[in-house]
Amino acid sequence: MMADITKVTVLCGGVQAGTLQLDPSSGVCVFEYDRAWLAGGFSLSPTELPLQSGLFYADKEKLDGRFAIFEDSLPDGYGLYLLDRILRRQNTSLKELTPLQRLSIVGSSGMGALSYRPVMPGIGKQKELEEEARLDLLQNEALTVLSEREAGDPELLYYNSSNSGGARPKAAFRAQDGSHWLVKFRHTYDPADVGKMELLYMQTARECGVNIPRIGLLRDKYFAIERFDYDGDGRRLHVATASALLKTDFRYQNVDYTNLLALTGYLTQDPVQVEEMFRRMVVNLVVDNKDDHAKNFSFICREGKWSLAPAYDITYSPAGSNGEHATSLYFNGNPDLDLVLKAGVEIRIPLSRCKEIVQQVEQVCEKMLPVFNKL
Repeated sequence: MMADITKVTVLCGGVQAGTLQLDPSSGVCVFEYDRAWLAGGFSLSPTELPLQSGLFYADKEKLDGRFAIFEDSLPDGYGLYLLDRILRRQNTSLKELTPLQRLSIVGSSGMGALSYRPVMPGIGKQKELEEEARLDLLQNEALTVLSEREAGDPELLYYNSSNSGGARPKAAFRAQDGSHWLVKFRHTYDPADVGKMELLYMQTARECGVNIPRIGLLRDKYFAIERFDYDGDGRRLHVATASALLKTDFRYQNVDYTNLLALTGYLTQDPVQVEEMFRRMVVNLVVDNKDDHAKNFSFICREGKWSLAPAYDITYSPAGSNGEHATSLYFNGNPDLDLVLKAGVEIRIPLSRCKEIVQQVEQVCEKMLPVFNKL
C-alpha cells in the first residue's frame, strides 16, 4: 500500500517554486507559487501557470484535473510500462495512485529541472550506468521485460531510464567528460540496426539545417543523444514539451503544426526560431517521420526566457496513425506543398524563403537517405 500524500512541494532547479495539492471537493489539482518564487522566479508554464499570487485550479475537463506542466515530468510509454510492472509486484497499480503519489515517485529523477517532495521510497534500484559495457546488460533486460516474461529487472531499468519518454527502452549515461546522454535500445519489434537508422536520420536532419544535440553510436549499435536539460555547468534546466505548454494529451494527436509555429512565436518572440520550427516540420514530412507528436518538441526556459530546444526523435516512422502524421497541418495528416507554404506565409516567413527551405531539405534527403518524400 502506497503512503497517502496530501501535499507535494514543487522545486525548480532545487529551489522551492510552489505547492501542489488536491482540492477535496472536486478532486482537481491546486497549485500556488511560493512568495519567494513570485519575487525572483519565473512562470513554470506561461500558458497554464502565469507568475502571479493566488490559487490555480487545474481544468477538470483536461487531463482529469491535473496540470499539464507537472504531468510532463511523468514517464510515458516504456517508462510507464516499467513503473506499472514494479507497482504490480507491490500489489498495486498506476490506476490506484493519486496524481501526487505519481509525482512523488518521480521525485528528482525526471527530465528537466522540476522535482517533487516528498519522494516516494522503494521505487527503482540505485545503480547508475557507469560503463558502456553495461549497455548490453540493459538491452537484454529490456527485451526480457518487454516480452512479458517474469524474469528481468524492471526496477533497474526504470532507475536507469531517468523517466525519459517514448516507446523504446532508454538509459541515462554520463560520459567521461561529464556530459549527460540518453542511450536508446531496441524494442522487441525493432530491427537489429535501428540505432544506426536513427543516427542516419538525425545526421540528415542536421545537414538539413536543424539544430540537434550531439549524437553518436555506442558499441556500433546503440544510438546516443546528449541531453539538453543540462547546461554547461551540469545544472538542470527547466524544460517543457509542446504537449505540456499546449495543455493537451499527446496520445490524442490533436495538435497541428500551426499550433507549434504559433507557440514558438509566442514563447520566443524570435522569427529565427519560428523558421526553425517550420524547417523541422518540413524535415518530418520529407523523411516520413509520422511519429511527430507534441511530446517530440520541447522548449527550454533560462531565467524566464524561453527558447526552442534542440530537435530529437527524428527518424523513419512511416506507419503513423492510420498512415497519417501525429501532428497534422490544417487538420491534414498528409499535407502537400501548398499547405506547407501556406503555413509558412501565415506565420510571416516570406514565400521565397519557405520554398528555399523545402528545396534544401529535399536535396539533402535525396543525397543521404534511401527513401524520402517529395512535397
